[in-house]
Amino acid sequence: MRRAADFPPPILLPVNGIELEVFEAGRHNAGKPVVLCHGWPEHAYSWRHQVPALVAAGYHVIVANQRGYGRSSRPAEVTAYDIEHLTGDLVALLDHYGYDDATFIGHDWGSFVVWGLTLLHPNRVNKVINLSLPYPERGQTPWVAAMEAALGSDYYFVHFNRQPGVADAVLDANTARFLRNIYRTDEPSAVPRSGMVMIDLARAEQPVGEPVMSERELDVFVAAFESSGFTSSINWYRNLDRNWHLLARVNPIIEQPALMIYGYRDAVARAENLAAFVPHVEEVTMNSGHWIQQEKPDEVNRAILGWLQRHDAD
Repeated sequence: MRRAADFPPPILLPVNGIELEVFEAGRHNAGKPVVLCHGWPEHAYSWRHQVPALVAAGYHVIVANQRGYGRSSRPAEVTAYDIEHLTGDLVALLDHYGYDDATFIGHDWGSFVVWGLTLLHPNRVNKVINLSLPYPERGQTPWVAAMEAALGSDYYFVHFNRQPGVADAVLDANTARFLRNIYRTDEPSAVPRSGMVMIDLARAEQPVGEPVMSERELDVFVAAFESSGFTSSINWYRNLDRNWHLLARVNPIIEQPALMIYGYRDAVARAENLAAFVPHVEEVTMNSGHWIQQEKPDEVNRAILGWLQRHDAD
């Protein structure tokens, strides 16, 4: 894998009945673990700006390509990507390193997994930092049905579930173009169009806005998805309603200290009632799009490290 000089080399670890491709740094800081969880369509490398900063601040940093990504295992069964399996991988990762608990940092789908981990395995999480995706309130209706009613059948969460395999094939056939077109910032305002946005991005001849990363950095993502394909990562979406049912049995309140980082220009809406479910949360908004830790790495690092320093001192 082509990678930045300060990004750690990968190892394959057997955990929870699969293998995870793990990038570890700062083992000399053992005892202060931080686990980083990426989103979609991402890679552990999306945390390249945070890893050295966290190590320099005294943390043992563990970041994996979660199941379905990179060289990590890609089980064939769709249900192998539900929240119990995804959080089980993280629990097993802690067990491998001999940690009772850790601070978990997530972005996008990684945030969903961190919220779910904190609900399902609260004793394994001491602090929560999430970017972009706030706590997913369950509501009265399964998530995909609620999205379909509100946003229509072409909304990509719904499309992934109702038309399995259709988007996967388009993204697989246009991997480099899709990733080039989705990793943009400072996009001009546009009237929302009908159609499936991810398929449209995969087919668009010209990107809009400015690139989030260099061509060399983007090559890391392209090479990974050209090898893995997209189906295994899209299977995370295909468990959304299953996750809604699985999370019905847990206490919905998160008691751990939490930091929520939003992008002002992110299409993901902020939660107006976050403190009702995460009472010990601090919220920060940055002038960023969706790819917050890659768009505003210095600001994100300052926010994370400042917050951790205050809470580690408690």
